[in-house]
Amino acid sequence: MSLLQLSDYLLFTAFVCYLIALVLFGGAIKPTKVAHAPASAEKWGKLAVTVTIIGFVANLGYFITRWMYTGHAPVSNMFEFTTAFGMFVVGAFIVSYFMYRVAALGIAALPIAILIIGYAAMFPREVSPLVPSLQSNWLTIHVITAALGESILALSAVAGLIYLLKHVNLKKASKERFFLEAVMFSLVLVIGFVVSSITFSAMGYSATYQYTNKEGNTSVIEYHNPAIFGMNDYVEVKLVDAKGKSYEPVVEADRSFQPLMEMPPLVNAKKLTTVFYSILFGTVIYLLIRLIGRRSISAMVQPLVQKVNSSLMDEIGYRAILIGFPIFTLGALIFAMIWAHEAWSRFWGWDPKEVWALITWLFYAAFLHLRLSKGWEGKKSAWLAVIGFAIIMFNLIAVNLIIAGLHSYA
Repeated sequence: MSLLQLSDYLLFTAFVCYLIALVLFGGAIKPTKVAHAPASAEKWGKLAVTVTIIGFVANLGYFITRWMYTGHAPVSNMFEFTTAFGMFVVGAFIVSYFMYRVAALGIAALPIAILIIGYAAMFPREVSPLVPSLQSNWLTIHVITAALGESILALSAVAGLIYLLKHVNLKKASKERFFLEAVMFSLVLVIGFVVSSITFSAMGYSATYQYTNKEGNTSVIEYHNPAIFGMNDYVEVKLVDAKGKSYEPVVEADRSFQPLMEMPPLVNAKKLTTVFYSILFGTVIYLLIRLIGRRSISAMVQPLVQKVNSSLMDEIGYRAILIGFPIFTLGALIFAMIWAHEAWSRFWGWDPKEVWALITWLFYAAFLHLRLSKGWEGKKSAWLAVIGFAIIMFNLIAVNLIIAGLHSYA
């Protein structure tokens, strides 16, 4: 067995462990009127965190073995970065669990990690040589530190979400109820991405297009789902010479499903199409859940968090940002600028990823200002923590998938 195969097995083991641990955490906090419930819940909690740790060790084993196989830190593409991000989220949760012993954190943290790793599994996992700009130790330092900071900030969103689920009145129509359910809907959209990717992969769908990129050069891209959005100046082609990578236009009778809309060079239409199908499939899944459960997802989850300590959740969320913000600052800004200067001979270039890293930094800086000077606690603080994580996920998903930039190789 090669190291690459071993790393794949370890990642799958971690994923399964996280799923099992999620069920066990449900047993640890399930409301019950049985007299010996506290002792039973404690046993469930210990078993759940044990399985979580086993999964995290397997996840770490995946990371190390893939690093050994590739010869560089496995954070150079979307599959590698996203799996590392999911691993760090679980690591941050484990540390917080032993600090506060709150099983309810697992109910929110593990689903997020599971969805992130499931999202990663939909990207190509093949090992390929690093492009010249990625052949730097600063890549490892920058990406790992940024992912670690984001994972700790994600923990603040977990605590904030639990706080909101407990305190938002779901029986009365309000903006809070609407936006809380919107958060749940966004999580289901990630499931939609996984389901749509698996569906089209099983169908074996493929179509190749030649297009003009933002530099004005001709390039080729392959779709694995029916193209809703087309690349700039697209023409469907077929490969005629594999060695020379020569293509010729497809005749009218053999054409695949044609794009409904052509996009400008700045937009990666293939990835925008993927986002479209994720939203479509996710919406269908969400409606099915609502139809079967006959109530909102928020209302289904709310009973699980009724016994949590609200003040403790508020404290965990605040402390997570106090720790995660400086780490994120180092990784996403300072180390990133050092690497950018080494790779592209400039510290800052207003690349889409750079802009959204700055937006994220400014948001959490504003959070700390409002918390410390204006006394924003409780619901206000919880909503800000959730919004901050939404910005992080927008950067991870929408910016990476749709907008073309210097980070597009990821």
